[in-house]
Amino acid sequence: MLFEFFPLLAFLGTLFLKDIYAAVVVLMITMPIGLAVKSIRTGSIDKMYLWSTVFALIFGGLTLYFRNPYFTYWKPTAFYWVVALAFLASHWIGDKPLAQRFFGLVEGLNLEKVSPTQWRRLNFIWVAFFIFAGVLNIYVAYNYSEKTWGTFKVFGLMAITFVFMLAQTLWIANIIGDDEADEDAEA
Repeated sequence: MLFEFFPLLAFLGTLFLKDIYAAVVVLMITMPIGLAVKSIRTGSIDKMYLWSTVFALIFGGLTLYFRNPYFTYWKPTAFYWVVALAFLASHWIGDKPLAQRFFGLVEGLNLEKVSPTQWRRLNFIWVAFFIFAGVLNIYVAYNYSEKTWGTFKVFGLMAITFVFMLAQTLWIANIIGDDEADEDAEA
């Protein structure tokens, strides 16, 4: 988690100490380093982190080449909307929606209690969330100062995503119920 958060903190710190262009350079350097360190430590490549790094490099490169910070402002929105599109496409590609695959990564959860209809609804909720987060990012970027946007990008979007994921986890936990209570009732 530290390797995912450090580039954002370095970006924000540089934004406050220097400017957006220096912050973009720092982000473009620290994201691949964080990805490499995380991959070495875990033995696998985190796909979300990989694609976030790719987006940071592309949009950061455009920001520096054109000397236009709006490319960097749009990076989180573009990323969120591509993720929303991937969640939406998973309804027709593959055997399970992405939300179900995501929660399937958590060991020990009895996900059989969640119906296919519930998974589809949850997946559409994720699509809506990512669209909303992208719109909110652009709203803040165009209506507030660059430093306020940077702070929102690092802390606000992360907090909103955390709360959203917590709500989803609680919803699934409610559906799954208490497996120990079920076992006691069977005995």
